[in-house]
Amino acid sequence: MPIGGNGDGPKPYIVKKKVERPKGLIGKAVGRTNWNTDFVVNQPFASYKLFFTADSTDSNPGSYPIEAFLKFSDGSNLKVVNEFMKPPTGTGAQFGPFQSPSGKAVSQVNFRIGANNDPGATGFSYRISVQGCD
Repeated sequence: MPIGGNGDGPKPYIVKKKVERPKGLIGKAVGRTNWNTDFVVNQPFASYKLFFTADSTDSNPGSYPIEAFLKFSDGSNLKVVNEFMKPPTGTGAQFGPFQSPSGKAVSQVNFRIGANNDPGATGFSYRISVQGCD
């Protein structure tokens, strides 16, 4: 379930967002954006699949910088995705499956989509979801 979600929506929980630039002077200084989305992991799974779909209707969308991390209960994390994509509307990618390293318990899966150095992706919308697999 996405953090901040109500948990009452249909499964799988799919988050829809739009890539935005940091807002205002303070946002630019401290980097406050909507680029991060965390999905809580409330039970152990053998692996995790991550999904990204472009939703923009623009005929020439910018490139989406996509990063994803497995976050562990000990506070550490592991980057599992680091790509730039320019998919046509309605298409995207599945990443994984990714397994947790031995001895680590996944507590969250984080997507980070967007970057200051790629303003061409600003304003484009997308959908993301995470699937835990046994």
